[in-house]
Amino acid sequence: MLLKKNIKAGKVNFLLAIVLTILIINNIHAETLAKSETTAELSVLDKVSSKNTNIKIQVGEEFSFQNLNIKVLKCYISEFDDDPEVTAYMQVKDITMNNNDSVFVFNDWTFASSPSIRPFDHPVYDVWLKKCYS
Repeated sequence: MLLKKNIKAGKVNFLLAIVLTILIINNIHAETLAKSETTAELSVLDKVSSKNTNIKIQVGEEFSFQNLNIKVLKCYISEFDDDPEVTAYMQVKDITMNNNDSVFVFNDWTFASSPSIRPFDHPVYDVWLKKCYS
C-alpha cells in the first residue's frame, strides 16, 4: 500500500511540473510577441483636388474621411532593425459603392516603408501608412 501512495504523489508532482513549465514557456513567448500600438497616422491624398491630409486613427476604431470609412485593426513597429518597419492591417470601405459583393476597397497589411507592396487602389484617393505609436 505504501508503494501506491508514492506513485500517486509522483504523478501529482509530475503534472504540477508540466503545468509550471507550460506557464513559464507561455510567459516567455508572450514577451517576445510584437505588441500592437494604439494609434496609427495615415496620409490621405485626394487625387482630384491634390490635397494631402494627415489623419490619426485609434486602432480598432472606424474613421470617416470624405467617402471612405477607414479602420486600422493592428499596427506594429518591428524592434529587430536599426530602421524599424511600421506595418498595419487596414480595412477601407467606399460608402458610395452599392456593390455588396466587394465590401472593402482595401483589406490587407500595409507597410510604411514601401506602400507599393500592397497598393491601395482607388480612383479618387490614395492612403499611406506613416507611423504607429502608443
